[in-house]
Amino acid sequence: MREATDLDRLGAALRTATDRLLAEMRPDGYWEGELSASALATATALLALDACGRSDDALIERGIAWLAADQNPDGGWGDSPNSPSNLSTTMLALAALTRCRAPEVEAARSRADDYVSARAGRSVDERVAAVSACYGADRTFAAPILVACALAGLVPWDRIPRLPFELAALPRALHRVARLRVVSYALPALIAIGLALHRNHPPGVIVRALRGLTVRPALTTLERIQPESGGFLEAVPLTSFVAMGLASASANGVVAGRCLDFIARTARPDGSWPIDSNLSVWLTTNAVLALDAAGALEKIDAARTRGWLLAQQCRTRHPYTNAAAGGWAWTHLPGGVPDADDTARALLALSKLGERNADGVRWLLRLQNRDGGWPTFCRGWGKLPFDRSAADLTAHAIEALQASGSAGAAVRRGIAYLRRTEAPDGSWRPLWFGSQLAEDGANRVLGTAAVLPALLACGERAAERAIACLVGSQNPDGGWGGAPGVVSSMEETAAAVSALARAPHDGGADRAVERGAAYLAGRIEDGTWTTPAPIGLYFSRLWYFERLYPIIGAVDALGRVVARRTPDDD
Repeated sequence: MREATDLDRLGAALRTATDRLLAEMRPDGYWEGELSASALATATALLALDACGRSDDALIERGIAWLAADQNPDGGWGDSPNSPSNLSTTMLALAALTRCRAPEVEAARSRADDYVSARAGRSVDERVAAVSACYGADRTFAAPILVACALAGLVPWDRIPRLPFELAALPRALHRVARLRVVSYALPALIAIGLALHRNHPPGVIVRALRGLTVRPALTTLERIQPESGGFLEAVPLTSFVAMGLASASANGVVAGRCLDFIARTARPDGSWPIDSNLSVWLTTNAVLALDAAGALEKIDAARTRGWLLAQQCRTRHPYTNAAAGGWAWTHLPGGVPDADDTARALLALSKLGERNADGVRWLLRLQNRDGGWPTFCRGWGKLPFDRSAADLTAHAIEALQASGSAGAAVRRGIAYLRRTEAPDGSWRPLWFGSQLAEDGANRVLGTAAVLPALLACGERAAERAIACLVGSQNPDGGWGGAPGVVSSMEETAAAVSALARAPHDGGADRAVERGAAYLAGRIEDGTWTTPAPIGLYFSRLWYFERLYPIIGAVDALGRVVARRTPDDD
């Protein structure tokens, strides 16, 4: 009787979660969600608006008020309202409060300066070194942050390392050969911030003259790759850096104007900005997979959702990354760029909706790196984040290829990559997700949960170690955090339960699944289940949370548990 009651409880929780997920679907058959507000995005947007001459804009007044209200007790800011303070975000917020100074936020500015001084020192050189150290060899974010500080008079221009904007005039095929110290998606910042440094910290006469010859071609490239929405990657920070860079270079023109329009359009009523417009494609594909796991896919108009997903497939070579046609971006908006993870999830979701897409399969196969893994955007670009192979991307690609009937040499090479990158404890670290409370921000629970289904689908022995790792990471409350002992969340628990529920029946795994499902059901019953956790990592390790993540995860995990555990099994 107890087992039947438990199953009734899980079924009721699943129905609650499924109904909520279906209610979140847009009329066109997709899910849009909502990203968390971001202090970093808000600060960069304010600096861009002010640098481009919109100092009397009401957007700035609301943004400054939001920043002051969002400040943590220690005087700093985190990437999301639920994040601990960090140096980069606090430096940008300090720059915004300094440049857009208002008497009512002077106390907040002073506390922010104290926070920076305590963690990076009071001298300019100490602060520049501390910001640069946050990103190592990658100048994608360090140089723009320092330029933002220069706009506020906090850092002299001559302390900022130059960016070689002139390389944007090279053919795209030569960018890898040039070994740019920026990742592939940051080309707009390379151009705009590079131009700002060229004007405000000019090199010697000869180099200045030679670089001067490439200013116009670089600006032409920037205009060509700007999407019609005005937002590069639909990302507020990147678009804001471009706008403030162009303003600093006295190159305010069509590109900067479109940037400002995008920034104004993406402002929220409370005065904040998110890091990106939305993750609609990513959310939709994962919602489809969750509903399929719950046996509830018949509750949506499959043809409508399938048509919407197919409409988001890139049909031409992408002007930004030069990616071939056939992939999907994370959003349906024009600033998105096709990438491995979203293409893999789109292919898998379409297979559940009765569609196989040969163009998408070919696109994914062409992206595979020589090491057997899959990168985010560009094959073989380099070793910097988002342009190198990653375990979670590789696992998702393997799942998609298996579902598309394309298992073969590519899958075998992908599995070999996963074997080589497995940690001694049987875990993997994901690229796009993290844990703020785990060591080094690594979220090996989510990474391992992403890899395990691919291993199981391929009958890999490594799956046994992955299962043991997840079971051993479970918290006493039945949930999972990013590492053993880290506070449990809906998202991490759902991912672990979903992965383990696909494993063969085993005493240890079965008990872990049952305890995890009970944790999820309890959160649904007490009404706390829709509170998202900041587990997402955006570009340059910016933390975010997404409103739909716990809802999608609950449907997927509980659906698999209910399907796995019926009264007859007991």
